[in-house]
Parts: sequence; structure tokens; C-alpha cells
Amino acid sequence: MHTLIRWRRRAPLSQFLMWIYAAVSVYPLLWMVFYSLKNNNEIFVTNPFGPPLKLRFENYSTAWHSFKVPVYFLNSVIVSAATVAGAIALSVMFAYAAARLRWRFRETARMYMVVGLFIPVQVILLPLAVLMREIHLANSLLSLIVPYIAFNLSFSTLVFYGFFRTIPFELEESACMDGASIYRTFWSIMLPIVRPAVATMIIFVFLSAWNEFPLALILISKEELKTLPLGLLFFQGQFTTDWGAMGAVMTLASLPTVLLYVFFSEKVESALTVGSAVKG
Repeated sequence: MHTLIRWRRRAPLSQFLMWIYAAVSVYPLLWMVFYSLKNNNEIFVTNPFGPPLKLRFENYSTAWHSFKVPVYFLNSVIVSAATVAGAIALSVMFAYAAARLRWRFRETARMYMVVGLFIPVQVILLPLAVLMREIHLANSLLSLIVPYIAFNLSFSTLVFYGFFRTIPFELEESACMDGASIYRTFWSIMLPIVRPAVATMIIFVFLSAWNEFPLALILISKEELKTLPLGLLFFQGQFTTDWGAMGAVMTLASLPTVLLYVFFSEKVESALTVGSAVKG
């Protein structure tokens, strides 16, 4: 009882601190939106931190028409979507096989996959560039998609493996007694259970592919194949005075990631408790 009373007394203070934390966390995003609706004078002199005195939506028009935002945006969407599809499909199937099935060299294969977490991307940049040239994938979207999938497999597999290990084996035994095959058990029973984990990894892999810069800089040189992070670099060099338009491009580049988290945030939260829920 005394503990409950102390908790209620502390609740307003805790909520106040949480609101402060939320404001501090959200303000950079709001500042970027404000930045995209100002002119250079407001950005650097008269109003650098507050909301715009006049909404200058022409910054978005300038960025969209004077800069190849549609091309870069489409390239980023294609690369990120293909990376998500490939990485999630391969990792969830491998994790299921490693966690639930018995086969030779299972642990060796799993440890080999985990080792990928400890290999820095910077170490293999030059060998990867040479490899892509030798297999004739240089200066193509596949030269980004294939490495992005490979780099996200280790962590995705580790996450899915942990989720599959929390599921009781009785579920598979019941499915087997009902005549379900391994494939039917995987698609109809196991995969729906780990759906929160899938949603979490979709966000993680998408953000990783959408914001990736070093590989794109090394592997892509054609203007029509550049992604948004790479295009922003050249935007700054070409339009050094139009900071409002640059803010508009940054806002457009951040919009898909924000929307993705908004739509999948509930799944991400439930992913934290799915293991205990299945056990219960």
C-alpha cells in the first residue's frame, strides 16, 4: 500500500520528465521541417530555431524540379524494398532451420552466420568493388542490393533464431500429428507467431538500406543510379546557397522512415513481449 502511494506521488514527476524527453527527441525532426520552409535569411540570421514566419512551400518545388529527387527517391525505394524482401526471407528461413530442425553442421552454419556481425563494412569495401566489377554488376542497383542483403543477414538471423527458440515444440508436434508438413508448419504456424519480430526487422533493415552511404559512394557513379543519401552530397555541392531546398530534400528523405515506424510501432512494441506471451 505504501509503495502504491509513493508511486502515485512520483507519477506526475515521472510524466513531466517523460514529456521533456519526448520534446527533446521530437524537436530535431520539427526543426528539420521548419528548416525546409524557411529562406536563407531566416535559417542563419533572423529565426534559426523557431517556426518559419512564412511557409515557403516553394522550397519543395525547387528541390523536386531543380534536383533529381524523383530519380534518387525511386532508386532508394527499389534498393531498400529489395533488400528488405531478400534479407527477411533468407534470414527467417535459415533461423527456422537452425532453431527447430536437426541437420548436420547446423551449429557450424549458425556460428558462421553470426561471425558476419564482427566484420566491419570498411574492411571489405575495395574487395567488394573489385568483385562487383568482375561479375559485371558494377554501376547497377544489384551492386547495392546484393551486399545490403548480405550485411543484414547476420543480425536478422540472430533475432529470428532467438524468437524461434522461445516457441514450444509442442506446437510443431501437434501440427505433425494433424498431418502438416514442415513447410505448412512454417508458413501457417511458426511465421505468424514471429510476425512482431518480422515487423521489427523490416524497420531495421529498411533503415539500414535507406540510410547507407559508403557502399553507394564506392559502387555507384552513374547519376541515374544514385540513391538519396548519395544524391544529397552532390546537392550540397551544386546548390550551396539554397539551404531551404536542401532542407526540403532532407525532409522528403526522412519521410518514409518516419511513416514506416508509425505504421509498425505497435508491432515493434509487441515484439518485446512475444517470447513470454508464447511461453505463457
